[in-house]
Amino acid sequence: MPVPLIPSNLIPSPLVPPNPFAERFDALLDREVRPRFFKKMDFTAPAGDPGWFGPDSPVWHVHSHMPLMFFGLSCAAFMENLDPGIAWMGYDHSRIVERVDGVPTGRVDLEGAKVRFAHSLAFFTATAYGPTETAERAARAVRAMHHTIKGTRPDGVVYDADSPEWIRWNYATVVWGIGTAHERYHPKALKGADLDEYYRQFTRVGEALGGTDLPASKGEVLECLEAELPRLALTPIAAGRTWPLVGAHEPRSKQPLTWFVDWAQRDLLPEWAQRLYLYRRPNPVAVVARRQAVWALLNGLHATTGPMREFRQSEARAAAAPGPETVVALDEALRSALVPVPDAPMDRGEVEATF
Repeated sequence: MPVPLIPSNLIPSPLVPPNPFAERFDALLDREVRPRFFKKMDFTAPAGDPGWFGPDSPVWHVHSHMPLMFFGLSCAAFMENLDPGIAWMGYDHSRIVERVDGVPTGRVDLEGAKVRFAHSLAFFTATAYGPTETAERAARAVRAMHHTIKGTRPDGVVYDADSPEWIRWNYATVVWGIGTAHERYHPKALKGADLDEYYRQFTRVGEALGGTDLPASKGEVLECLEAELPRLALTPIAAGRTWPLVGAHEPRSKQPLTWFVDWAQRDLLPEWAQRLYLYRRPNPVAVVARRQAVWALLNGLHATTGPMREFRQSEARAAAAPGPETVVALDEALRSALVPVPDAPMDRGEVEATF
């Protein structure tokens, strides 16, 4: 007689061997990230709150794979920097750019890059599967900071992070990056209508940041990106973040990995964007081998660390029976969404205090 299979969720936890790598990664987040960037975020309550999307949504499925999500965001940065206005916004305002006496040097500030990484992690975690109020607060904070990002390029052209055109372009690059990385490298990638549903659902994040008329499918996103081609360019800023310039100031021991990640990012771009970045595709055998290596690296990291603790907490929160406080919280969030309160500009310190 065959032995009946026991559902994995019914196996007592003592029978599951501890994962020292996952525990070490979680300890790193406890030490370096959560106290600074998640300090006002509670993913365990209110009970029954599904957040913006809910546990069965494509957004939860896509964003629960953290290594892939961040690889997609890095590819999105490649894409968005082809817009000269955005390239100069980042150069003038981003933490990633090293500054000496307030003057940008053009090099990467490693500590600033870590802070930017942590803020992105907090934002995309909160909006993807955090409780409703947490997602709303994160979006308000980022939107308020964008109110302060204004300036003039060296050629005299004015840029403004509140510009509807900028918001639409920035949104399209982000959802393209995450969605395309997921489609190519996720072991259980969404396809067809399911993938389009991810693009449709994610418009909620873009709209919360002030976006309007956002592309809501894979095809619409690709059309939106290519439509901007006449005003795109490979600026010195964008070129400086590609190999070999990006690895020029790194120790030799790190350069092979930097080169490989740079190749993987450019390889994900649409063909027209690859031409702007002077990407030359190697022979088909090399492409297949390198993509398999990227697949193994990203999914190996995810298999080693597992979903973030916040994701597991969100699963438990959404599955719990809602209490009266949940009804009140969701009602308040709904009313604030229907009648949005104008948000005042917030500087970086005020935004960081929000998280």
